[in-house]
Amino acid sequence: MSEFRAEKRVVVRPDAQTLARGVAKRFFQRVSARAAEGKTTHILLTGGTAGTAVLHAAGESDRRREVDWSKVHFWWGDERFVPAGDPERNETAARAAFLDHIDVPAANIHPIAASDAGRSHDEAAADYAAELASFAAEDQPWPRFTLAFLGVGPDGHIASLFPDRSEISDTEHAVLPVRHSPVPPSERITLTRPVINSSRRVWLVLPGTDKASALGLALAGASYHSVPAAGAKGRKQTVFFVDEAAAQGVPEELIDPEF
Repeated sequence: MSEFRAEKRVVVRPDAQTLARGVAKRFFQRVSARAAEGKTTHILLTGGTAGTAVLHAAGESDRRREVDWSKVHFWWGDERFVPAGDPERNETAARAAFLDHIDVPAANIHPIAASDAGRSHDEAAADYAAELASFAAEDQPWPRFTLAFLGVGPDGHIASLFPDRSEISDTEHAVLPVRHSPVPPSERITLTRPVINSSRRVWLVLPGTDKASALGLALAGASYHSVPAAGAKGRKQTVFFVDEAAAQGVPEELIDPEF
């Protein structure tokens, strides 16, 4: 699988709330422009505190009513394999924060199967790979994602790709079941790095002092095997959206004040 590199930018905002609103604003700018041109848009969502904060900000914005959502499709970079409606599920949080507040067709929302859907862990992962393939682009067996949102754990993990585990190195599959996750819940389903990195834009959102170390390692070019966030690269653009707490120690020359 070919690697596509894009310059990494760091965008700093004063605090987590301001950061979430700013990312939501840029999201609307991107999706609105494509909708106005009648283009189909595929978005990869993330969970966690930072990802959900961005969706809350988007769900509270009046701009959500200005977008034609009929050609926008939402997918997830990973999911916790727990029952439907469980608050641990990324889908549950995304619906409450944003998806239930926009006029998007139900068929355009593509959740990963829950643990009580009658499919095994492995079957649920295979099902999601098949659903991705049903929207495949010409040159890859999954959609052409316009934008992938990623949260970053203090350990540097993205999606459910954790440091020094086999999933981060897998290039043969689009979707994998994750067992014995170092972060609960223990069973998860994740997209692999080639799928995430096929996105035109990858936006990593990581506020807080507990993310400063992971940010520093990712920007310093650490091995993605040990720091998965270091291996997140959009084809066209890779942006780390951070607050001042997370930006401690980031060299000034890496910060983009204009973006």
